[in-house]
Amino acid sequence: MEWHATDAQSLQIIDREIGDHVFSPSEYEIVRRVIYTTADFEYKSLIRFSEQALQAGAAALAARSTIVVDVPMVQVGITPNIQNTFANPVYCSMETLTRPQRDKTRVAWGIETLARRYPEAIFVIGQAQTALTALVNLIEAEEIKPALVIGTPAGFVGVDVAEERLKDSLIPHIRIEGRKGSAVVAAAIMNGLVDLAWQAYGKEGDGLG
Repeated sequence: MEWHATDAQSLQIIDREIGDHVFSPSEYEIVRRVIYTTADFEYKSLIRFSEQALQAGAAALAARSTIVVDVPMVQVGITPNIQNTFANPVYCSMETLTRPQRDKTRVAWGIETLARRYPEAIFVIGQAQTALTALVNLIEAEEIKPALVIGTPAGFVGVDVAEERLKDSLIPHIRIEGRKGSAVVAAAIMNGLVDLAWQAYGKEGDGLG
């Protein structure tokens, strides 16, 4: 992402309003990016990072791992940054050809299909709670072992259960606690991670601290 003078001013305002925090420098860059994108400071207390989540995600990006997203809005939001850096393939579950399923949403069935095809991919679930549930089901069944899961779907029914199951899965992940979330948040997290990984690996760095 290219930063301009107004961006720098906005980031200074965010830094001033956030004040003291417990995030690592890399985690803080992600949190700051989400707040910059949404203008919502509540995300400071909602974003959760599992242990080694950023390191695992950055390593997977550097290894050119496949990225699987749930909806086109996430794909559109992250593809330019991906293309300008690591050039990982990005697939969207909504655009995956699958046979119709009476008991599953199109996005959930698409995630299942892609997850079985790319079991160690980076998964970015920004909008569809059913996709996150389908993904967690496969993780718990030990059918897949994602490099990283970013889970930020908003929802009122079942999303907190899916997030809690993701928390317990031992898979590296970044999630939003509670009902709030969106595809915009997921794209902001992913773009922040790409920028951090590019600094660490793309410019002949030695990894993400």
